[in-house]
Amino acid sequence: MSTHDTSKQHTARFEPVIAVTMGDPMGIGPEVVAKALCDPAILRLGKFVVYGQNQPLVDAADRAGMQPFWFRIAKENIPATRGVAAEPVVIDYGHEDSLPQTHAPSRAGGLLSKAFVEDAIADALRPIGDARRVDAVVTAPISKESWSVAGFKWPGHTELFAARCKATRHTMLFESPRLRVALATAHVPLMDIRNMLTIGRVFDPIDLGYNYCRQLGIERPKIAVCGLNPHAGENGLFGDEEERVIAPAIDIARRNGIDVRGPFPGDTIFIDAAAGKWDLVVAMYHDQGLIPVKLLGFDRAVNTTIGLSIVRTSPDHGTAFNISGKNTASPNSMKAAIELAVKLAHAKFAQAAQAKDDPKDHAMKDQAAKDAALDALGFEDTEAE
Repeated sequence: MSTHDTSKQHTARFEPVIAVTMGDPMGIGPEVVAKALCDPAILRLGKFVVYGQNQPLVDAADRAGMQPFWFRIAKENIPATRGVAAEPVVIDYGHEDSLPQTHAPSRAGGLLSKAFVEDAIADALRPIGDARRVDAVVTAPISKESWSVAGFKWPGHTELFAARCKATRHTMLFESPRLRVALATAHVPLMDIRNMLTIGRVFDPIDLGYNYCRQLGIERPKIAVCGLNPHAGENGLFGDEEERVIAPAIDIARRNGIDVRGPFPGDTIFIDAAAGKWDLVVAMYHDQGLIPVKLLGFDRAVNTTIGLSIVRTSPDHGTAFNISGKNTASPNSMKAAIELAVKLAHAKFAQAAQAKDDPKDHAMKDQAAKDAALDALGFEDTEAE
């Protein structure tokens, strides 16, 4: 897997503002956020705004033997416009008295963690030049059960971000030291996957994943695509999805200049990918992709949503209520999520600068990507006529 990066000279003066949402207050979010932002190497990467509650962060810092090092602003006192100081800023939502005494899913945890994310997304969507705009959002883990009992039906962060960004195409992708994996389907029951897979659903992670790899400086990404069935269907003996759905998506991507191969058996392709033969593997469903990622890089894996108009990353772990409050959670995945968010924010800034320098070339590339996506879905672009 290629990991080299290309830096643009004009990004040196760009200091990204990174929003970090605290996640469920009763999970390990406060702990990993406090520990990650205590690292001087992380703090040098940009400016940080934490959307959360001050007291859980202070408690986590105390348990870790750290002095609180951030500047607190009560949410109700935030001015209409504000700049971000160099030191970390915590927007304090308060309401600690509403939280349960046990580390478990709760309605209060769902309401608060959802509010953190909604406000961070809103600030990321602000126009360039707005004092409250942030350049990327890093989300600490939420509890899907907490969101559910609070009345929110979103399966997770990914779907909420896609809706708020009005993203017609988006994909969940995981970055780790040895594997990079994008998913054709994400938070859906295993029994429903067969009926959900379409040529477009398989094409999207190939196409979006290709563009993502290019952002990271990989000029010619090599992409492998998993089959759905055992042995990638064995020429139709164990299912026809490979021939009927997956292979046509690969053909469309190849016709659009993407170096993509497959479908390969899901039980062996990750061996070659971990050895560096492939820059990206497209998996058909959640556990097919996530088991190898977490097995080989659990402590450094990062979840990012590609296809959005904004940058969003997250550590690749959950709320871990069972160890919350014990000062045993590792901040490494959160640090990796922040590092990736900063890298992608710089790439986005460089891309915007390039588009400003040559808007015609940028528009042509956008149209080409749009045409490829419509082709995968079997539509024509009537707006371009």
